[in-house]
Order: sequence, then structure tokens, then C-alpha cells
Amino acid sequence: MSEKSEKHDERLSVLKTYKLFVGGTFPRSESGRVYEVTDSQDRWLANAPLASRKDARDAVVAARKAFGGWSGATAYNRGQILYRIAEMLEGRRDQFGHEVARAEGLSRAKATAAVEAAIDRWVWYAGWTDKIAQVAGGGNPVAGPFFNVSSPEPTGVVAVLAPQESSFLGLVSVIAPVIATGNTAVVVASETSPLPALSLGEVLATSDLPGGVVNILSGRTAEIAAPLAAHQDVNAIDLTGAGEALAKELEIAAADNLKRVLRPQPVDWAADPGTGRLLAFLETKTVWHPMGL
Repeated sequence: MSEKSEKHDERLSVLKTYKLFVGGTFPRSESGRVYEVTDSQDRWLANAPLASRKDARDAVVAARKAFGGWSGATAYNRGQILYRIAEMLEGRRDQFGHEVARAEGLSRAKATAAVEAAIDRWVWYAGWTDKIAQVAGGGNPVAGPFFNVSSPEPTGVVAVLAPQESSFLGLVSVIAPVIATGNTAVVVASETSPLPALSLGEVLATSDLPGGVVNILSGRTAEIAAPLAAHQDVNAIDLTGAGEALAKELEIAAADNLKRVLRPQPVDWAADPGTGRLLAFLETKTVWHPMGL
């Protein structure tokens, strides 16, 4: 055996340390807690941060701080940034294919197909950023010497419970439409398969996306979601990743400040997503203006 081969064999494994993604940075959980993430065969994969209520509140603060700049950016600029995310993911297909295969117990071919579909979905939503206003807004017919125009505006800070079973394609499918329309997001990753979501934070950090637009937390879904549903500075919540009982509890908590609520429903993540999620977290602003006579 050559000296080069001997040195290669002596290398220690460099295990990845997964962290939260909050405000464009990568903090550990403020509590210092972690939990074991295993694959479909119950084999250890990594220790993921076990986010706390304090982490959830910090993520909301970061999302609110980022909202003004992100919602005020042009739709064209938001589209460019979403497309840049797709570009960065394209260069890391192998990494995400490997992580998704382990997370969901898929063959490498099926995992790669899911990753490629997720990349395509970023491109799809990037194309919608400057077109959704034509679908959700327009001039309204009125009787009188005036006219009015309705236009969509983002709701604000959206808490997103990512789907439990689709760790990457489903994750992208719930994040992309929220930020494409100018909202900012606090995302609770799949409890059992959080690693692809935490790795996505690394891509977002290098994709021109302003810090705080997307914040990603891992841990116990119920523990993190409860303070988000009750938080007075969260404007809407997507309950996709909540079970029936938890979704009901969170819906009741969300009613305290009249949050918009997207209830969980069966979804085929590989199907055409349509415009439903783009419209779910938009408000309509109508401006009246007198006509010059």
C-alpha cells in the first residue's frame, strides 16, 4: 500500500453539524438541546437542533425585520432570487439526493427525481412572482365618476409547518409560494426528517435571499408550533405538517389575532401545484380614485 493510501485510510470522519437557520445565520438552539435523527431503518444519521419556544420567538423577530424590505422589493427582483436558489440547488443535486434518500428511505433514483422536481418548482414559482398580480388583481367595474383597482399584497409573517413525509419536495412546495408573494416565513421542518431542510438553509444563505426572509427550525413540531400559532406578530399559519388533533389546537390558538389559517389536506407533491398556495397568503387592497371630468 502506498504512503498516500495509508494517509487516506487514517482520516477521521468529518461529521456534519446541523444548525438552525434564523435571520440569515446558523445558531444552535438557545437551549443547547439536540435530538437523534435516524433513517427508515432506524440507523443514526445526525443530531439535529431541538428548537425551543425562544428560538421560535427569535425567528419571528427576524422574519418581521425582513418583511419590509422583502415585501417592498419588486416582483421581478424576487423572481430573480428564487431562480438563483434553483441555480444553487442544481449544483448540489448529489448532496440533496443523498440526504433525501436517507431521510425518506427512497432509492437514489427516486430521491434524485424528487430533488430535481424541487429545483423545477423553485423555477416555476420564480416565474409567478411578477404574474400573480394579474390573476389576483385588476380594475373593477363601478357605477359613478370614479374607478377602483384591486391589487394583491402579502399578508406578513407566515408560520409554515412543513409536511412530515416529503422532506424536500414538499418542503419547497410550502416555502416557495409564501416568499414568492412577498411574505416572510418561519418554517418548522419535518420532525422525523429535518436534515434536507437544514441543508436548504445553507443554500438560501448563499442565494441573495435577505436574512430573515426564510427561517428554518427543527425539533418537536407541537412544541415549536404552539408559540407560533399564539404569537401576536405572526399573521398566518400553514398547518400542512400538523396531525388532525394538533391542527385543531393550533387553529384555535391562531384565532386570537385572526391569523389566516391554511388547514392540512392530502396533497400529491409531485402534481402541478396550481396557484392555490400563492393566493393563500395574499390580502387584497382596493384603491378608489375620482375621474377627472
